[in-house]
Amino acid sequence: MREESFKQVVVVRRDLGMSPGKLAAQVAHASLGAWKNADKKVRENWDKEGGKKVVLVVDGEKELLELFGKAERARLPKALITDAGHTELEPGTVTCLGIGPAGDVEIDKVTGALKPL
Repeated sequence: MREESFKQVVVVRRDLGMSPGKLAAQVAHASLGAWKNADKKVRENWDKEGGKKVVLVVDGEKELLELFGKAERARLPKALITDAGHTELEPGTVTCLGIGPAGDVEIDKVTGALKPL
């Protein structure tokens, strides 16, 4: 019987047209924020497996907020990122959502239909 495997997913908004550097920074914020909200044992197991991460896209804020609600109801660790507005975006712009680390199966129930970046 195979042990559970873990991953982290970061979902970004396609409609914002962020530069590659801005996008990378927002993904990093979401990854770290969600990681901080995960159970210590899950973080340790995820790290032992190599810390698998997947970056997916949604078309806009509404879809991202719907995913946040699904992750909330599934009791997954998460972090919704809003920009401070120092560079490319208006202050308070919701940019991305980090989910996990958590079990692959549980995360896929929330994000499995999304496309990769």
